[in-house]
Amino acid sequence: MIPKSMVLRWPKEKDYCESDGIKMELKVLATDRIEKHESFIIRPRIKVWMTRAITIVVLWTSLVQLIALGELLGPSLLKGMPHCFSTPAVEKDLAPAKVVLPPKRTYRNNGYLLVSCNGGLNQMRAAICDMVAIARHLNVTLIVPELDKTSFWADSSDFKDIFDVDHFITSLRDEVRILKHLPPRVKIRVEKGLSYSMPPISWSNISYYENQVLPLLLKHKVVHLNRTDARLANNGLPAEIQKLRCRVNFNALRFTSQIEELGRRVVKVLREKGPFVALHLRYEMDMLAFSGCAHGCDKEEEEELTRMRYAYPGWKEKVINSELKRKDGICPLTPEETSLVLTALGIDHNVQIYIAAGEIYGGEKRMESLQGDFPNLVRKETLLEPSELMYFQNHSSQMAAVDYLVALESDIFIPTYDGNMAKVVEGHRRFLGFKKTVLLDRRVLVDLIDQYYNGLLSWDEFSSAVKEVHANRMGSPKRRVIIPDKPKEEDYFYANPQECLQLLDEPLKTT
Repeated sequence: MIPKSMVLRWPKEKDYCESDGIKMELKVLATDRIEKHESFIIRPRIKVWMTRAITIVVLWTSLVQLIALGELLGPSLLKGMPHCFSTPAVEKDLAPAKVVLPPKRTYRNNGYLLVSCNGGLNQMRAAICDMVAIARHLNVTLIVPELDKTSFWADSSDFKDIFDVDHFITSLRDEVRILKHLPPRVKIRVEKGLSYSMPPISWSNISYYENQVLPLLLKHKVVHLNRTDARLANNGLPAEIQKLRCRVNFNALRFTSQIEELGRRVVKVLREKGPFVALHLRYEMDMLAFSGCAHGCDKEEEEELTRMRYAYPGWKEKVINSELKRKDGICPLTPEETSLVLTALGIDHNVQIYIAAGEIYGGEKRMESLQGDFPNLVRKETLLEPSELMYFQNHSSQMAAVDYLVALESDIFIPTYDGNMAKVVEGHRRFLGFKKTVLLDRRVLVDLIDQYYNGLLSWDEFSSAVKEVHANRMGSPKRRVIIPDKPKEEDYFYANPQECLQLLDEPLKTT
């Protein structure tokens, strides 16, 4: 029995959640003298210590049991209790979801495939898809591809600076083994010159890689493919290879979180003001020099473009008839021609038009006509603060990645030239549900434009003809055009990956 001189005082409710934990005060009302209690004497200080110890043990035991019971029966049991007894629900909501990785594919490794991509972002993107499919078919280990740093764009970005490399590796682990670097022992072989380097033949069937490249892999263990543009055929490939190309393109090749966030920011700013058109105005210096298209340029500009064409050994065609190319529909439309065509198609002059391109050749002066007809022309540089773009500014491929994301999200995508970005975005928009993409027939357009400028067509006649020509060129479902032995002239796989799409005349199926 506890003497009357010892009194336990429980803390008030507000004291339960102090930082030092649950506290209990024990007040001892005792005199300095030693009290006798029947047959033994207990010093008050010892009594206080023992009482505190026992009480704390009891309290902590109860507390642990209470929390365990609360977790078992649910958070409602702890309603009304001080906040320190329960874990806020928001913490569970913020916990990252567990990523379920596909099981690793087990196979006998036939060697290591090194890949050096060439060209701009979208040319390299398509090449990476091809190389994954080839590595999978040959049962080899693919090393994360090396990106082009020596082309016109001189972008020093590595794979990991543009794409989410970890996602790329893990998302494909059930198809092919991908490593960031060669294993040390294999790297030593390469440094000793024991590997084999080659440019594969363009538009090759998979049998070429089986019969020509696989034996080299088995012999040398490491093969380096030093060019990758259009090295796999558009057609005549097994369905599993075509679908793997799609899987890499639409799932595994995810941009870095920084690029994805920047793209979302641009789209958010545009969406706040309504719908928008993404215009891939490929009237850039490198394209004009490469193609030899100089329509509308003055003599000084033509000479500058010619000098650039001769300065790049990889651009094999040097002597070019610009006007002949234009009439054949091989040149990108000029800004002036583009303005005329957009108006003829009935594009609202007040709609936002996002320029998904680099610097336009001729600058603001060359853009005057287009800007005058469509005053709401915008670019990422005008929508974002300089500080938001500073880390991407000198990396053309990273800037192109932002344009790619915005182009995918646009209400209408209109490329003025059918280069790599135009084709790859077209195919991606088909995959996303056949989003409207106006595929300009430049060969017909330049003829109509010339007739209009020469007074042979009225505006109504010109506009009506333009609309009629493009009525069935809006990115709707269709079959790829196949031209045997002329792969450059047939439809590009990545512009219309029909094996991975749900065509409207087919029954629903999972793709």
